Order: sequence, then structure tokens, then C-alpha cells
Amino acid sequence: MSTQTVLPIDRASLVELSKARQEPEWMTTLRGQALELAGTLELPTLEKTRIDRWNLASFGTYKAGAKLASLEELPASAKSLLQNDGQGHPENLIVQKNSGVVYSSVSETLKQQGVVFTSLEEALKSHGELVQKYFMSVVGKDENRLTALHAALWSGGVFLYVPKNVQVEVPVQALFVTDDAEASFSPHVLIVAEQHASVTYVDNFVSEGSLNGLVQNGVVEVVVKPGAKVTFASVHNLDESVTDLTYRRALVENDGSIEWIVGEMHFGNAMSDTTSILKGNGSTSDAKVICVGTGEQKLNVSTRAVHFGKSSDSQMITRAVMRDGATAIINGITKIEKGATKANGEQTEKVLMLSPKARGDANPILLIDEDDVTAGHAASVGQVNQEQVYYMMSRGVTREEAERLIIYGFLAPVVSQIPLEQIASQLQLLVERKLGQ
Repeated sequence: MSTQTVLPIDRASLVELSKARQEPEWMTTLRGQALELAGTLELPTLEKTRIDRWNLASFGTYKAGAKLASLEELPASAKSLLQNDGQGHPENLIVQKNSGVVYSSVSETLKQQGVVFTSLEEALKSHGELVQKYFMSVVGKDENRLTALHAALWSGGVFLYVPKNVQVEVPVQALFVTDDAEASFSPHVLIVAEQHASVTYVDNFVSEGSLNGLVQNGVVEVVVKPGAKVTFASVHNLDESVTDLTYRRALVENDGSIEWIVGEMHFGNAMSDTTSILKGNGSTSDAKVICVGTGEQKLNVSTRAVHFGKSSDSQMITRAVMRDGATAIINGITKIEKGATKANGEQTEKVLMLSPKARGDANPILLIDEDDVTAGHAASVGQVNQEQVYYMMSRGVTREEAERLIIYGFLAPVVSQIPLEQIASQLQLLVERKLGQ
């Protein structure tokens, strides 16, 4: 039975805000419907995680931010994440600060190719039909209270559209920064790659200062048309006072490919769900996830692949390092539907605990409704091998350095396979920062 839900805004105020932002009528209607749903739906049920005990009340209110005159106005920690064009100028970049996009840059090359890379709010006006076709089509607003609240309250966000046969040679990037505890921070990323197109998208989530329990409730939707390829890389590095909730989902058609690279490097409680729906024959998914938990963090990280297409293939590998009193539930879920003959799904989840109070669960789950398939899984949870530590210490290595080397060796199977050098080095730096405290 549903309990009474206190919503962060009433319908009249939400409609008024949508109209003030000059959104099309269909979006205003969708927001209102989603808000009503949020009042009736339950929170998602997560494996061994009581998300209802988390701080889920502080969604903030929409605040239109002033445009950046220059990227120099960004905090140093945010600027350091930007890729440059070799001459010190980031190209193909969108920056969202708190509720809205404050900076946008697209190269002439991409414009001439017909690529659309803009804020989702701007795309509502300039490419409304495209946005309407795909918005909340991969992640449903009626799935649970969080997805409904996101559909009602999202702001800022990114719209990336790559036309048929266009190969985008350089990564496009987005930066999401929050530094105002009272401003909403729920971006929506919508990516559409048409037939035989390819693109690499990279984003970073960072926070500045204490944010007093703010909730980041984000959604990513990726539509991969036949023969297209999308590489999606994301690193979250938010303050311990932020509750980080993210659904990432890709719908992959015939011979399409999605590659996920995810770094869950925040300091607060987090729920992360990264899913590939392999709808088409020959569709593929490759997911690499690393996370580091410290303090009293509670993490619930799920990676899943749902196979509908014949000869579809999914690979997923997750490595988690837990320290102090942190807790992690790491789920790997491979679902092969009836009719998905010749499908193959492989997954590995491993958790390394660095202290007696740290806790980690690795849950490999295979759900197979078809006989003519292959699937496999591996999972382990353990502590640092003291014999390895003592061996290295006997060779003159300090205990601290020995443990550091073991940790990096544990994460290496993921980090070494990341094709984007910038993301690999950034994750290495964040691992050092989190574990060096």
C-alpha cells in the first residue's frame, strides 16, 4: 500500500515554472503528470539497501544561473577536468552549474556534420520534435518515485544528436557543477546516435562546499540505432552531503554498440543503475565500473544487460574498494529473454575491503529464459592479502605503499581497459585522493 508522499513542489507551481521557462505544452503536461505519479509511486526496491532511510527530501528549487563569461570563472577543481583542443581551449563543451546550463561551445566541424550538441532546455525549443520522440522513452516516468520526480523536476541537461553515418572523431564533454544547497540539481542527458553513427561522450559531476543534504536525481537515456556506436564515460565526485541517484540506460538496436565507463567516486550515499537493453540482433554492450567507498558511505551499484536480440553480447566488470565503515552492494544482472538465441553474457564483480568495519556484497545474477545461449559470472569479496603485504615489506616497501600497490593492481583490470586516457588518469587521481585521506 502506498504511503503519503510529501512532494517538493505543487502542481500549480510546477506548471507556472514550466511556462515561465517557455517550454512546449507537451513538456508542461508531462511534468504535471509525472508529479502526480510521484505522489502515488513507491521508492525503488534495492538489494539489501534501505534507500527510504536516506535523505531524499532536499531536491532544491529551480534557480536560473548567470551565464559564464569565461571558463576561468569555474572552480579550479572543475577546470582541471576539461579536455582541451591542444591550444588551451575546450571544444564541444557544455557546463551546467546548479539548475541550468551556463556555458555551451560546439565546433564548426560538428555543426557542419549536422551534429546537435546543446542543453536539453535549448533543444526543447530548437529540436522539439526530436526531444519529444525520445525523452523518457528509455527510462519510464512511471517506474518508481525517483524516475517520476526526475521527469517532473529535471533542469539543464544535455541533448546530443548524431546524424546517420556521421563519425564524431573527438569526444564531446559535459561538466555538471553544484555549489548551492538550495538550487535543484537533476540534469537529464539524452543521446541519440542514428544508423552507423559513432560518438564518445564524457561527463563529470563535481561539487563545491557543503550542500546540506542535496539530492542529485539524474537520468541518462542513450538511443543506439542500427550499426551505431556510443561510448559513454561518466565520473561522479560529489560531496558527502549529497545523495547521488542516477539511472543510466541504453536501448541498442541491430548491430549497435554501447560502451559504459563509470567511476562512482563520490563521498555520500549513492544509488547507481547502469543498464543496456540489447533489443537488436548482434547488439553489444561493454560496461566497466569502478567505485571507492570511504567514511560511512552506503553504495548500491547495479550493472545490467537485458538481451532480446539474437547473437547479442554483453560484458560487464565492476571493481569496488571499500574503506572505513563504508558499505557497498554490487549487483551484476544478466537477463536473457526467450528467443535471444546465441546470446552471450559475461560478468565479474569483485570487492576489496580495507578495514574490518567495511562491508561489501558482490551479487552476480543470471536470469536465462533461452537454452541456446552462453553466460558466465565470477564474483569475490575479500580483504587485502597480508602475505602479499609482508612479501613486499620484506623487499623494503613500506606497508602503506604495499597496500597502495595491491589496490591499484586490483583496479587495474578495469582502469587499464579504459580507452579514454583522460578518464583513466582522472580515475587514478581520484582513487589516490579518496584512499589517501
